[in-house]
Amino acid sequence: MDATIQSIAIETPFQRFVRNFFASKIAATGCVLLLLIVLAAIFASVIAPQNPYDLTQIDIMDSRLSPGAQNLDGSFTYLLGTDEQGRDMLSAILYGVRISIIVGVASTAIALLIGLTLGLCAGYFGGRTESFIMRVADIQLSFPPILVALILLALMGPGIDKIVIALITVQWAYYARTARSAALVERKKEYMEAARGLGLSPLRIVFRHLLPNCLPPLIVIAALQVASAISLEATLSFLGLGLPVTEPSLGLLIANGFDYMMSGKYWISVFPGIALLLTVVSINLVADQLRDVLNPRLQTQ
Repeated sequence: MDATIQSIAIETPFQRFVRNFFASKIAATGCVLLLLIVLAAIFASVIAPQNPYDLTQIDIMDSRLSPGAQNLDGSFTYLLGTDEQGRDMLSAILYGVRISIIVGVASTAIALLIGLTLGLCAGYFGGRTESFIMRVADIQLSFPPILVALILLALMGPGIDKIVIALITVQWAYYARTARSAALVERKKEYMEAARGLGLSPLRIVFRHLLPNCLPPLIVIAALQVASAISLEATLSFLGLGLPVTEPSLGLLIANGFDYMMSGKYWISVFPGIALLLTVVSINLVADQLRDVLNPRLQTQ
């Protein structure tokens, strides 16, 4: 009994976080699956049988081969088949997942930085600053995200940098409103009054004292928005406004096989769709458990 009490007493916040997070088998499964997907994306150039970006490795004569088929000379086996351009589907999916993760994480991180800064300033300073920032956020949120992204990409053209800019534009307002709400609650607490009483600069109060206490809800939203950004990027690529044909993403791979679904060549769309589904579901499982673990009410139970 004493040993149990002592082990609980010396448990660090990180150890408690890990214990609470992996208490759910579903969340643990999602975390492991997400880790495998991320590792596969990072080392895609090492483990992929073919570089789908290198046109010298692609033979149009191998187009639309079924899973398990071999190339003409029998020296290479396409485990998941090929698309209409002769690209190995397994290799294209690995590179496509890499693009999706890069786009999702980069756009979410930059949008979080922008929205968090604006939201904290609005919540702490109030007045005209708050009114201006929140009205701009309200205008942004009044439009469907996919509509805003379509308009921006139609004006800027395709490209990974253009997609990131479009996703940042449609995401920052979510973080701004959440950060502002959290700042309104925190700025009335005693530690904020003490910081102001000590004569600390507003910049130090906001980013040294206010920011750490506003992060938990923003971390959960950011995790969810990564999955949303990946889905939106796939949708844009499916509509032909994402990446160019020479840089296949999951959405573009699904679009390439859409015309062949009725002819029995299901693998061109189905396998990239499964990869997209597993990626989004694993991120959502992790984000859902983060929401429960970072909820102060649940931590006190």
